Amino acid sequence: MDHVKHRVRLTPVSVFHYVRLVYRSLLFLGLFILYLSCRLRSGEDVFTAMERRPLILILVWAVFATEMILRFFPSGLESPGCQKQFARNYIKTGKTHIEMHENNATVLVALIWIFFNGVFGALHMLEILDDGIMLLLSCAYSVCDMICILFFCPFQSWFLRNKCCSTCRIYNWDYAMMFTPLFFVRRFYTWSLLFLSVALLARWEITFYKYPERFSEATNGYLSCASCTEKLCAHKNQLRSLWKDIALYTEKRIRKLRLDVQAEGERLAQRRRKP
Repeated sequence: MDHVKHRVRLTPVSVFHYVRLVYRSLLFLGLFILYLSCRLRSGEDVFTAMERRPLILILVWAVFATEMILRFFPSGLESPGCQKQFARNYIKTGKTHIEMHENNATVLVALIWIFFNGVFGALHMLEILDDGIMLLLSCAYSVCDMICILFFCPFQSWFLRNKCCSTCRIYNWDYAMMFTPLFFVRRFYTWSLLFLSVALLARWEITFYKYPERFSEATNGYLSCASCTEKLCAHKNQLRSLWKDIALYTEKRIRKLRLDVQAEGERLAQRRRKP
């Protein structure tokens, strides 16, 4: 199989993505179980239940807060998608024309996201959804964020049409998008996470409009395939190839099974026709 012959090892950046996918998934699962337990047994608010275990709450808050704070500084464990904003990662290509074909689509993405979450916000204000659901929604977004990076991104495929995560115009919007539902949950630890995410978004946008040449592959060699430290495209191609092989194998097995069933049916029919 081609994907075995040309296998590319996971880079440290990709490994870090998978680590985040695992612990965010476990966090969502744990909160989901806690929410169901609270609602079905005592009707207690999930935040009240978590506040009785402040260590867990502080740990979860600290993990996400630390992730965002580190995004304000250059890091070798982060994707080129968010690292391209820093001056040290700007490699001049000699070109001066800045190509940013997907920039106008960012407005559409922002409007869709605001409207989408506005629906949940309205349901929350009408007391149809409680604070626990908004927290679960935010945790679900955090898992979807890693799925977008590692497997499939609808923003890339349907709106922005960027080559990969490295050239993504809205890469550092991720935390602000993740914590949008927390706007409707009035607690210090929710609003502090939202504040940090908005600050990160503001830093990103200011840098983009001040130094747009850092965000274009045409003017920044750091965004080229040769300079990539992530190699997610290779892993995604391997996964696509693996799924194709699985689909072909499954199709062959089903076809063989059908032929076997048909042959067995013909044998039974022949036996019945014998005197």
